[in-house]
Amino acid sequence: MQIYADNAATTALSPKVLEAMTPYLTEIYGNPSSLYRIGATAKDAVEEARQTVANLIGAKNANEIYFTSGGSEADNWAIKGVCKMLKDKGKNHIITSKFEHHAVLHVCEKLAKEGFEVTYLDVYDDGLVRAEDVKNAIRDNTALVTIMYANNEIGTIQPIAEIGKICREAGVLFHTDAVQAVCNTPINVEEECIDLLSLTAHKFHGPKGIGALYIRRGVRVETLIDGGAQERSRRAGTENVAGIVGLAKAMELSISTMQERNQRLTKMRDRLIDGLLNIEKSRLNGSHDHRLPGNVNMCFEGIEGESLLLSLDLKGVSASSGSACTSGSLDPSHVLLSLGLPHEIAHGSLRLSFSDDNTEEDIDYILKIVPEIVAYLRSFSPLWDKIKND
Repeated sequence: MQIYADNAATTALSPKVLEAMTPYLTEIYGNPSSLYRIGATAKDAVEEARQTVANLIGAKNANEIYFTSGGSEADNWAIKGVCKMLKDKGKNHIITSKFEHHAVLHVCEKLAKEGFEVTYLDVYDDGLVRAEDVKNAIRDNTALVTIMYANNEIGTIQPIAEIGKICREAGVLFHTDAVQAVCNTPINVEEECIDLLSLTAHKFHGPKGIGALYIRRGVRVETLIDGGAQERSRRAGTENVAGIVGLAKAMELSISTMQERNQRLTKMRDRLIDGLLNIEKSRLNGSHDHRLPGNVNMCFEGIEGESLLLSLDLKGVSASSGSACTSGSLDPSHVLLSLGLPHEIAHGSLRLSFSDDNTEEDIDYILKIVPEIVAYLRSFSPLWDKIKND
């Protein structure tokens, strides 16, 4: 039996998305900047996709959507673009949280070396940032607040609308990395006072290598990639037409079925959590209620996450212990450490993330093999012996 349970890392490309993309990989291959028909047709497809994306996140204008190579580029552009634009105005302070994706944290670290001050907000043991902490951290020189919409490892959904309102009232720009949230929870950038939002297609059954950055009209952002006049001269490079079409199609399909899918995934998620919590010395990481429908993140004391993942793989289950972007690291997850977990517990983490391709039978199988694997790994673990004897 083969079960793919790492949809937070990436999702399978939808056949309907591939079908929508194929003409732009084969017949309509013209450069959208060209004046002849095959180029103009490609240009029309790009602009139609831009309008679709804008509509689906509640943007007022299609021109507020800029296509990128993915979520990491969108995060880099949003943060660097805003901060470098405002630095000359004395705005050299950034507010973020301790458990952001590294595409945010590493950018903030780099900007700190260039003279910016960065406030890293604590994350509570429920995996949530407090809006009140954001409010208290804002200063006269604050350029940007950047808080992720939903955490990529533990799936907790942050109080984005509340944070957005605080930022808007304080006159501070607000960016959210919504890579895990788009198509998994309702989003409206206008209602939630979001100034900049990052997303990427491969998290919702779209192609890899294509994403988007929403920049609210009137927000000035320094260009990240100089060159040609693409994306209204703000992001150079020949457009990935097939990818852009695929992104819009994937969003359209995913959002049209989101409510029904989320109800089903929430039921599956809760059954899995309840079953895994029956394992001795196990814990759910992050809030049970304020989390993505398809996310389960657990820790099992006395074992190493890497051994658990390899054992699951031998049993046909693809899972992870945290972010795919740090899968080569032997260090415990910075997300779990930010919750206050000690290193020895954070090392024994397991992330299972599901999509509409998963079934109740998948949950049955995982509930059968995980307790068996945990018991086996603990049977020769000196750490587990110590935990039992303490």
